[in-house]
Amino acid sequence: MRVVHFGHACVLLETGTARILLDPGAFSAGFEGERELDAVLITHQHFDHIDSEKLPKLLEANPGAKLIVDPGTEETVRKLGLEYQVVNPGDAVEIGGAAINVVGGQHAVIHADIPVVPNVGYLVDHGAFYHPGDSFFVPEQKVDVLGLPTGAPWLKAAEAVDYLRAVAPRVAVPIHEAVLANPAMHYGLFTNLAPEGTEVRVPARGEDVKLR
Repeated sequence: MRVVHFGHACVLLETGTARILLDPGAFSAGFEGERELDAVLITHQHFDHIDSEKLPKLLEANPGAKLIVDPGTEETVRKLGLEYQVVNPGDAVEIGGAAINVVGGQHAVIHADIPVVPNVGYLVDHGAFYHPGDSFFVPEQKVDVLGLPTGAPWLKAAEAVDYLRAVAPRVAVPIHEAVLANPAMHYGLFTNLAPEGTEVRVPARGEDVKLR
């Protein structure tokens, strides 16, 4: 599997059979130039996970790509006039020969006064890669590569470390870092406090990295 991190929550996966783009949001850059995508997956409705200005042009340039969204994002993509499929936790879909299992259900709590929105995580090829969106959901399946949330209004460093330990992947790729002035500080914590057997890899933005 090859992974490209376009900054923040946006990740491109090349599974060997499919090219899947997850969470192309407003804090990410470079994904708009991708072609021959098989699917675009959105975990939830927040603008740092779905860029409403760039998404229509991206899909126009990738006519074979299926747009898959959580229930909370449906209104956004409907207003954009896009074709889409809504998925819920427990659903399973196949994209270009890659298996996608939908898990989770809710965004992590930001503050008691802010309503909790839907959020789904995507397990690709039975745990070969897991993107949790903005949640601490731990899937039942063993995860090989985890997209690890690093910094957010709903997240502190200790919680990220505890989540890393709970999932215990073979490789952790830190994502969701754009809100931090110096994310390297968190990467060091992850490396030092990761569970035994977990490697923390920090690809440069846009770098194509083979992870297995």
